[in-house]
Amino acid sequence: MNEAASSEAAFQTERSRMVERDLRRRGIRDARVLDAMRRVPRHRFVSPDLVHAAYADSPLPTMDGQTISQPYIVALMTQALALRGGEKVLELGTGSGYQAAVLAELGAEVWTVERSPTLFAAAASLLAALAYERVHPLHGDGTVGLPTQAPFDAILATGSLPRVPRGLLIQLRRPGVFVAPIGTRDDQRLLRIEYDPPHEREETLCVCRFVPLVGAAGWPPTAERDVEDGR
Repeated sequence: MNEAASSEAAFQTERSRMVERDLRRRGIRDARVLDAMRRVPRHRFVSPDLVHAAYADSPLPTMDGQTISQPYIVALMTQALALRGGEKVLELGTGSGYQAAVLAELGAEVWTVERSPTLFAAAASLLAALAYERVHPLHGDGTVGLPTQAPFDAILATGSLPRVPRGLLIQLRRPGVFVAPIGTRDDQRLLRIEYDPPHEREETLCVCRFVPLVGAAGWPPTAERDVEDGR
């Protein structure tokens, strides 16, 4: 076995260990989500100097003061969408592209919007290199959604919002699912909303701290450099 193949085999072992230790044992039960997390090479989505920590259950810094979410939080948010394949999903905040890759592994068609031109370019390039053809990266303000592609079966926000934007909910198919961290800059609740007018069912998945999602329906730019902490 050559050095590259040996490294990939080691990363695969680390991923499997991560799935068992940090996901299954903490209550992630959706087998399809666990399999997706086992397949996505998280070490490709982190900074080169942090590859050694790629499969630790913690957020890691990326470019532009942003973070890649801890694996447990990615799995929890993904499980909350209850995807079965073929859904149309909108992601607000592409970041490194890791969450979008996990959604694509579940068979979703993913539109993902990133405000930072640096993050957008890097994520779009990596997702293309890894052949995630189901992921459609766009540069813009994700907090306003993507009305031209609506309706979506699910909408997922990977940064915090001060409130649930009604302009996003109306871009959901009926019924649809919205998952996002909502609250103050320092503390949020990770909410899951089943949207089926005139009914809405809201569930708190956990308390957390995400980087702010900056935009017209999000936070002003001064809040961009907070640190994410799912807990």
